[in-house]
Amino acid sequence: MKYYLISGEASGDLHGSKLIREIRKLDPQAHIRCWGGDLMEEAGAELVSHYKERAYMGFLEVFLNLRKILGFMKHCKKDLLDYNPDVVVCIDYPGFNIPIAKFAKEKGYKTVYYISPQVWAWKEKRVHTIRKVVDKMLVILPFEQEFYQKWDYPVEYVGHPLVQIIDEFKSSNPTLHPPQTTTIALLPGSRMQEIRKKLPIMLETTTFFPEWKFIVAQAPSIDKDFYQELIRNFPNVELLQGKTYAILMRSHAALVTSGTATLETALFHIPEVVCYKGSTISYEIAKRLIKVPYISLVNLILDKPAVKELIQNDLTPANLRIELDKLINNPSHRAKIMKDYDALWDILSKGGSASAKAALRVVETAGT
Repeated sequence: MKYYLISGEASGDLHGSKLIREIRKLDPQAHIRCWGGDLMEEAGAELVSHYKERAYMGFLEVFLNLRKILGFMKHCKKDLLDYNPDVVVCIDYPGFNIPIAKFAKEKGYKTVYYISPQVWAWKEKRVHTIRKVVDKMLVILPFEQEFYQKWDYPVEYVGHPLVQIIDEFKSSNPTLHPPQTTTIALLPGSRMQEIRKKLPIMLETTTFFPEWKFIVAQAPSIDKDFYQELIRNFPNVELLQGKTYAILMRSHAALVTSGTATLETALFHIPEVVCYKGSTISYEIAKRLIKVPYISLVNLILDKPAVKELIQNDLTPANLRIELDKLINNPSHRAKIMKDYDALWDILSKGGSASAKAALRVVETAGT
């Protein structure tokens, strides 16, 4: 059968690659075409467009690049029709994927959505559209099933794919986690615009901790030279590409940009400070639209402020210094975070192998 998968960022590429491998186990003759990244291509999909070409975030940034985004949508629609798949699989990336799912449904294609848009955070009424255009919604956060129930839309919770991914990485790399370490991880994001906003603040914070080594996780889609220009005046800072998990395994604490990385860091049991800073316009718009009390998935899932969030004007080197010092030098503070991380792992591991469950539903939908 023929599958058409669409993702739009690094995390979607990761989860898409795992999904592709599981689909191939169930359907060895599967032909898969995708909008994604290197990992999805390595898993055996034919890559149409790399996510780094479409890495726009924030209301202002999307508006300024609207013509390009609409051009990509037009290209995707034409390519989808030319390919004529048995099923279209949307992976997160709602600003792009919901219109594409609507188009696909109108053209008579079966649609599966893996990793729900965060409609529970803002624009809840998008559920009306989703219900019309998505045949099967597969969610990875436990509270999402209850959210959709209130809209009378049945969805399936498949568990969170990161649990299996991180568990496998830990098992395959046991020596990466030394008993004593003087390393702090800096995870400034995967898009150039967010790195420009947050990494300089993280770097200024390193000057307060000269005895510690800081390692910046370089996003695979960003050139090394871009980072080198930023870190060249900070002697205790290093750069590593494509080794985020290895960096976390050997770290004592982490400063992390809001997003999937906050959850990854927690599942590695690394105490963290969550960092967010966007353009003033985008932040002011988001502040008025977003309804949830936290920005990190860790706190949202646990429904409590388990990890510190420094947002917009609160994200300063001085505030980061205070919070990082707690993570390094306050054993009771670290122990409380670790206990919350244990609870988080228990919650997310109950669903089993998310990728395998999702693949089964995708193959079933394609074959009906």
